[in-house]
Amino acid sequence: MKNTMTYMGYAARIEFDAQDRIFFGRLAGIRDIITFHGETVNELEAAFKEAVDDYLATCAKRGEEPNKPYSGKLTLRVPPSVHAAIATAAETSGKSLNKWVTEVLNQAADAR
Repeated sequence: MKNTMTYMGYAARIEFDAQDRIFFGRLAGIRDIITFHGETVNELEAAFKEAVDDYLATCAKRGEEPNKPYSGKLTLRVPPSVHAAIATAAETSGKSLNKWVTEVLNQAADAR
């Protein structure tokens, strides 16, 4: 089960508070702390979208640049032996290094 929601490129981690019997979430990957909650999935989804919309509107009103969703560019530093191993794995699977790494990272992210 994934405990995330996405909207307009922004993501949030979702949790359930058994004591208060509500779902709650927090936007991920931005410098500000933006939270929202709802008693049902529909309420939670609406609150999430409203939180993103409000965040963007507040940034615009203040003349601030909102944190943008991730660009898709990722620079990594790994030991040369790891670089060689993944390059070999990609080549033997008939894929570019970028495609191979993207698939492996996607699988790892989905497994959490």
